[in-house]
Amino acid sequence: MKRTETRKIKVGNLFIGGDKKVIIQSMTNTKTKNIDETIKQINELYNEGAEIVRVSIFDNEDSQSLKKIIEKSPCPIVADIHFNPLFAINAINDGVAKIRLNPGNIDDENILKKILTLAKERGTAIRIGINSGSLPLDIVNNFGVTSISMMMAMRRYVKIFEDNEFYNTVISLKATDAPLAIEAYRLAANEFDYPLHLGITEAGPKELGTIKSCAGLAPLLYEGIGDTIRISLTCNPVEEVKVCKKLLNSLGLYSNMVDIISCPTCGRLNFDMEPIVKEIAEYTKDMKFPLKVAILGCAVNGPGEAKEADVGIAGGIGSGILFEKGKIIKAVKEENLVAELKCIIDKYYNEYKKNKLC
Repeated sequence: MKRTETRKIKVGNLFIGGDKKVIIQSMTNTKTKNIDETIKQINELYNEGAEIVRVSIFDNEDSQSLKKIIEKSPCPIVADIHFNPLFAINAINDGVAKIRLNPGNIDDENILKKILTLAKERGTAIRIGINSGSLPLDIVNNFGVTSISMMMAMRRYVKIFEDNEFYNTVISLKATDAPLAIEAYRLAANEFDYPLHLGITEAGPKELGTIKSCAGLAPLLYEGIGDTIRISLTCNPVEEVKVCKKLLNSLGLYSNMVDIISCPTCGRLNFDMEPIVKEIAEYTKDMKFPLKVAILGCAVNGPGEAKEADVGIAGGIGSGILFEKGKIIKAVKEENLVAELKCIIDKYYNEYKKNKLC
């Protein structure tokens, strides 16, 4: 898959942009002023695979807590700023890696210029966050809520940034409607070379939000568009990271996870496969290394269907087969299938850890 090449933007100890890796993000849902709870959630997100975490700066207490959070965080922190530009100034002075702004929410252009000047001096990145639901009224009144309207707003804000010689910019054009987001991001990728932050905003609860996010973001990622991504779900944000990893993995853009291949079952199924799939998924959930595991219900064509898997099993009546790299290595009694599969998974995992240490 050919990635769209964008300029590289430094965010803390990371870079967003270029033409390779898609950086995974999420956002805390704790009260930022509750420093211990916020740090706990940041660590949970980081351990799950988030490389950048955003926190909301809603009031003075949040703003005053940010510095301690930055100091304790294992990853770069983004400060989410809306209507109070002083919070942006404080965040930059506190050493935040990036701030998220909707410039349309800042009425005083002189203060916006001050923010850009300070961010430039401190090396702070800024994301221009355009949402379909909060476009400038003059644009909406004349053109409605469309991908063209979103681009008009983005051009307006990018011009302000560039007129002030600020280029350490990431841009996003989020919408709640997947087709609208696809259109807007395609237009942005064609016009700007700034890194694109992908997302479907307010996507909904876990199941619906996952489907909507994948519908909107998979086409863009497949076309090589997008440098960083957040899946927005109404649930524990750790679930956002899990979904994000699986989406990227399905497109060949994330490999540091165990990928389980399992058939949907049919009338040929001769053993209780679903509990085994759940057990292996639970067993491997914390194994952060690239491995494809196939669990199939038919010994007749199972190995052929999973020939690209690293390891796997295919069940039968009272017995099954264990295979590796698409080749059958032995027949196994049904009661030993799971233990044998875990054993070979452990072998690959231990080899991976050994090679990583070397």
